[in-house]
Amino acid sequence: MLPKEKVSTYPIIEACRLLAKILNIDALTRHETGLCCVDAVYHNLDRNVARQISKMGSVEGVYAYEDGALETFQTARKMGVTTNYEIASAYWRAAVNIFQEEAELNPEWAVTIAALNYSTEKLNRKDEEIALADKVIVASNFTASNLTLGNFANKDVVIIPYGSPTPIQQVIPDKDNSRKLKVLFVGNLSQGKGISYLFGASDLLKDKIALTVIGSRNQTCIPLDRQLEKCRYFPSLPHNEVLKEMRCHDVFVFPSLWDGFGLVILEAMSQGIPVIASTNCGGPDVITDGKDGFIVPIRSCEAIAEKLEILANDIDLLNQMKIAALETAKRYSWARYQSELVKHVIQ
Repeated sequence: MLPKEKVSTYPIIEACRLLAKILNIDALTRHETGLCCVDAVYHNLDRNVARQISKMGSVEGVYAYEDGALETFQTARKMGVTTNYEIASAYWRAAVNIFQEEAELNPEWAVTIAALNYSTEKLNRKDEEIALADKVIVASNFTASNLTLGNFANKDVVIIPYGSPTPIQQVIPDKDNSRKLKVLFVGNLSQGKGISYLFGASDLLKDKIALTVIGSRNQTCIPLDRQLEKCRYFPSLPHNEVLKEMRCHDVFVFPSLWDGFGLVILEAMSQGIPVIASTNCGGPDVITDGKDGFIVPIRSCEAIAEKLEILANDIDLLNQMKIAALETAKRYSWARYQSELVKHVIQ
């Protein structure tokens, strides 16, 4: 823990944002323009950090996050200070390409893709921040590869997969090969997460699986409403209850079209269930295809259904993959992440 005198906080706008959410004052939190929107919170912190390091005079380096680094980095550069930049999501230009394609392929689901509503100013700011960064930290090869779309191929990019919560002690093998395969999805109910393709796979398998979906929704979407009527659905659950649900299921599906990593992947593996993940996230960085999960292409109901059917028909393989998933999660501790991050930042 840092000494209190080393920590400065700027909570007012964030406190107002949370209060506005509770009171349903949408004008204050309106996307990008509200006085207490998420961008306003980030930009306020950015300005205050910039002022703080300017007053300090002697600073060896700064570490900032996407959407909240521009003024900090501009000040740091003037002072000759090293800038470290973390991109938690995947690169925005890849998102625009993928989501525009998706809106054309599945227009009835397009309303759920929030990233299509980002302003040019917000997107340009992201590129300005990257341009000012001496080192870029990302959690997946997918994010790192996307940076070439913005002519940032020569940047010093460090890939450090995120960590897992404390894993369970052991997996208890299941011997019942007659029941339905219990399948779980946790995440925002957005087409950016590839949610329609999971539902499509479920429709292909019909009575072979039992699907549970946990996640909030942002917009009215008729096809989403229809699909949620067919499955077990929770709009939200406390984190400990989410982990409990993971332990009660056989396999986790993460069919994201665009994701910087996907923390739920390692969360699920830490609870002893294999993961079927798309290529466009952190899945390929931590999953060994066919051992502790499966990697599938984006936009393929058939590929997801194929892997689910394999597990539904082979209880021995399912048990083996559950054990392997737990062992993988044990290797990706947050202590490992911390150690790797510190090592690369102080180099």
